[in-house]
Amino acid sequence: MLRFSHHYFLYGLFLIPLLTALFWLMMARKKRVLEHFGNMSLIQRLMPDVSNARQWFRFTLVMLGFSSLILALANPQTGSKLEKAKRKGVDLVVALDVSNSMLAEDIQPNRLERAKQAISRLIDRLEDDRLGLVVFAGRAYTQLPITNDFGAARLFLSTVSPDLIPVQGTAIADAIEKSAMAFNDPARSRVIIIISDGEDHEGNTLERAQQEAEKGIKIFTIGMGTYEGSVIPVYREGKLAGYKKDKNNSTVISRLNETMLQQIASAGNGFFIRASNTEVGLNKIFDEINKMEKKEVETALFTDYEDQFQYFVFLALLFFVIEFLLFERKSRWFGKLKLFEPES
Repeated sequence: MLRFSHHYFLYGLFLIPLLTALFWLMMARKKRVLEHFGNMSLIQRLMPDVSNARQWFRFTLVMLGFSSLILALANPQTGSKLEKAKRKGVDLVVALDVSNSMLAEDIQPNRLERAKQAISRLIDRLEDDRLGLVVFAGRAYTQLPITNDFGAARLFLSTVSPDLIPVQGTAIADAIEKSAMAFNDPARSRVIIIISDGEDHEGNTLERAQQEAEKGIKIFTIGMGTYEGSVIPVYREGKLAGYKKDKNNSTVISRLNETMLQQIASAGNGFFIRASNTEVGLNKIFDEINKMEKKEVETALFTDYEDQFQYFVFLALLFFVIEFLLFERKSRWFGKLKLFEPES
C-alpha cells in the first residue's frame, strides 16, 4: 500500500502546468523579438550554439527535478508489514451537495465551505470507522470510495467544488443510490449523511430512501441555509462577476428546503438537523452513530510503513546535475555530439 505522510506538498505539482505555460510564452516572445532583427534562418546561422530544442530539454529536466523534489517532500511510504486485526466501526458515506446554490453566503463563508469544514472535523473523530464521499448536483458521482485512509479523504475533500459537476440541480435520489452502492460490507452498520440545501429537488427521493432503509441503511440529513435565503454569487476566473438571475432577469434567492430534507431523513430512519453559522450538526449525528451496534470485522492492515523519499531526492539531484552540466559544459562536452542542431 502506498501513502504520502505529507500529502499537502503534492499541491506543488499544480505549479508545473503554470511554469510550462510561462516558459512557452517566454520562448514565443523571444522569437518575436529576434524576428525584428531580420530573417530567422540568417540569425540562426549567426548563433549556431543557440537551440530551442536544447532550451526545452533543459526546462524539461528542471521540471522533472522539481516534480521529484515535491514527491520527496510529500514522503511516499509503502506498507511493509501486513497484519490481520479485528475492528469495530461504522461505514459512513457523506453525500455532499455541490450545486451552485451551495455558494450562497447565508452561512459563512458559504454553505459549501462550511460543510467541508465540518466534514474535515468529522474525519478527525473517526477511528475504526470507514468513510466514503459522494458529490452531487444534477447528477451524483462517487468522489471517494469507502476507505479508512483518512489522509486520502481529506485530500479528496479539499478538491470538492461546484465545477466538479456541470449539470445543475439537486439529484438527491441519485446521491442516495450512489452512496448505497459504495458500501461493500453488509455486516457493518451503514450510514448515509446527506448535506444539502434541498433546492431544485428532483426524482423519487423518498422512495429511494425507504428502499435503502429497508436494507438496514440509516439516512441522516443536514440542511445548509436559512429560511430567509441568500443570493447566489457567480464567479468568473475566481472573481465575483455578479449574482445568479432567472429568466426574467430577477436576482435568484436560494432558500433552504427544510421540509423535503426532513421527509428524506424520516423515510431513512434517521433525523434532520438544520445547520447554522455556529454548528453544522455533524457532531450530533456522529454521537448518534456511536450508539449504533458496531459489529466486529476482521480486516488486513498495514502496521509498518517504510519511507521512500530518498529515491526521489536522488532523482531530483540527478535531473538538476544533468541540467547544470548541459548548460555549463555545452561547448566542451556536447559540442562534438551535436545532439541539438539549430533549426534550419
